[in-house]
Amino acid sequence: MEPARHRAPSRRPPASLASVRREGIESRHGTVLDAIGREITAGELAAGDTLTLEGIQGRFGVSRTVARETMRILESMGLVSSRRRIGITVREVTAWNVFDPRVIWWRLAGSGRDAQLRSLTELRIAVEPLAAGAAARNAADQQRARIVELGGEMRRLGEAGLLEEFLDVDIAFHTLLLEASGNEMFTALADVVAVVLRGRTQLGLMPHHPVPEALEAHEGVAAAVAAGRERDAEDAMRDLLGEVRDAMVALWGRG
Repeated sequence: MEPARHRAPSRRPPASLASVRREGIESRHGTVLDAIGREITAGELAAGDTLTLEGIQGRFGVSRTVARETMRILESMGLVSSRRRIGITVREVTAWNVFDPRVIWWRLAGSGRDAQLRSLTELRIAVEPLAAGAAARNAADQQRARIVELGGEMRRLGEAGLLEEFLDVDIAFHTLLLEASGNEMFTALADVVAVVLRGRTQLGLMPHHPVPEALEAHEGVAAAVAAGRERDAEDAMRDLLGEVRDAMVALWGRG
């Protein structure tokens, strides 16, 4: 590669320097977004409370550009509204985009974790059995083979207690079922299910070794989908999520 000093002069910074600067800005922006998002979803900033760009700049030591972009993203999530002469106002829970993976994660990581787990588990119980049944009906041959492979891989990793690797395969398993259903509304929930699964592991709500019943249930779903047994796939997924619900009952009692 030609040394930089031999190139024609340019006012644009080298790509590597531009990348470093951009990453620095994004890092600061992410920190501010995460902090304010958590405060809103935890109720520390209540509906009707107001924020200002100047206040955010002073608190976090960031530029007005970072403060403005943070507010733009929070507004897109329904967490705040911005109006001329009124300013930036925290919105009520009913206005939030509760399917946004970042909102879900903030709620899981906050004081409302148990109630959020209940809502998400009930959503999964309502959707995923139907998605599994639809996958048994609509999946392509390659998808049927892949779901069986993922079920077997989950057993191997679960029995070995490799939770991080198990988590990645678990997410792939449920994502594939939603995609194979042929229903774009189910597919759109893949990120929601992924953040729930990741949250259970990272927040310490998963046993070090997944219970044998859960491993068997995943393999049962996979076998039914691969064989095109729609009702069996639906029933197996309902049984699987029933075990998840039962494990969460104690938590829900505190939610």
